[in-house]
Amino acid sequence: MPFSRLGLPANLVRGVQAMGYTDPTPVQLRAIPVVLSKRDLIASAQTGTGKTAAFALPVLAGLGAHKAAGPRVLVLEPTRELGAQVETAFRDFGRFTDIRSTIIHGGVGYGKQRSDLRAGTDIVIATVGRLMDFLREKTLTLDHLEVLILDEVDRMLDMGFVNDVKRIVALCPKKRQTLFFSATIPPEIEEVARFALQNPERIEIGRARTVNELVKHAIYPVAFEQKFDLLRALLDRTDYESVIIFSRTKHGADRIARKLKANKHSVAVLHANRSQNQRVEALDGFKKGRYEVMVATDIAARGIDVAGVSHVINYDVPENPEDYVHRIGRTGRAMAVGDAFMLATPEEAGDVRDIERFIGTKIPVQKLEGFNYVDGGRPPHIDTSHPSKNPRRSGGGGGGGGQRGGSGGGQGRPQTGGGGNRPSGGTGGGGGGGSGGPRRQRRGEWKPRK
Repeated sequence: MPFSRLGLPANLVRGVQAMGYTDPTPVQLRAIPVVLSKRDLIASAQTGTGKTAAFALPVLAGLGAHKAAGPRVLVLEPTRELGAQVETAFRDFGRFTDIRSTIIHGGVGYGKQRSDLRAGTDIVIATVGRLMDFLREKTLTLDHLEVLILDEVDRMLDMGFVNDVKRIVALCPKKRQTLFFSATIPPEIEEVARFALQNPERIEIGRARTVNELVKHAIYPVAFEQKFDLLRALLDRTDYESVIIFSRTKHGADRIARKLKANKHSVAVLHANRSQNQRVEALDGFKKGRYEVMVATDIAARGIDVAGVSHVINYDVPENPEDYVHRIGRTGRAMAVGDAFMLATPEEAGDVRDIERFIGTKIPVQKLEGFNYVDGGRPPHIDTSHPSKNPRRSGGGGGGGGQRGGSGGGQGRPQTGGGGNRPSGGTGGGGGGGSGGPRRQRRGEWKPRK
């Protein structure tokens, strides 16, 4: 079913078509009619399935045109990066309307954001901390609010914002529409939902704990002291477009990045201790291919939405199984194939088992042939029965051979509308030279496999 048959007004359909999108994703097909009907909603779906468009399009439709009164829509986001992408989505989809959107977040001064709010806006996209500041100083009121959206609500609660979220909900008019969008629905969300929503519709696309079927998983057992050596060997012998490496800690991310730079890799770093300018430059450079590798922590990377991320490497096994689902959701987006590697030490065996129980499947074990393992690379629970000469990319439509073709966007399915997630490569997303273009050589001695 095309977007033109979902009940959206013609100017929004034009906006969707101008971005090159044609067919809605499953979560959009089910959520858009519910939101248009003004009912409350809890929607869960895997990352990369188009949740942002699922609420942005019908919300824009409901607003109609700009009004001078205070904001009518509030979108809460867990990170400023994700907030920026959602604000871009509203602007892109609403390009043929006069509806105004404003983003407010920490890490920058208050002056411009205060001026933008006072100038009048229909939609406010906000991180929790900065929103609370503006509410306290009464620069912003929620008296005219019609729609409250909590996006990535599971992560928001993980970050400890539950009490602030409840305070914000209490400040909203009781007569409103409330939408929850999340990758998973843990019990904490149900508690907040009882407080914030009224008889909500529920949409679940796939099991909340499932992982993207287009992502190929692999565990690489290794001793702790050899972890970086194995990471370096994997990068040297893997044909990738762009890769995100996850560290549990900010200091760990910095250490990994320093070592990779010393090995002549182009590396961006993303974590909470980086300044706003550093984070913007890192994400923009990664999207546009100036950096092939991004090293990130979980919370900072939650807002990453970049086309053409071919590999995710879990340098540290996540302690929270849900974080594994979110991490690997950075690849295999928009119906593209991707690979997710996990470097697991014997000390992390329990966390690996927790992840496997959570996602309901065993993750295949690989051993990099030719790597000089000091202990055989065998955590106690793992049978290393899948030796691999080189960690090959997943097969599938348009994937192999070192070029991702147009598989990430050829289906014409909108994801977030962010700058790096456009059909057929978009505006510079895709890491190594753009989707469908020739791979640039990564280093002097590196050559793509035939």
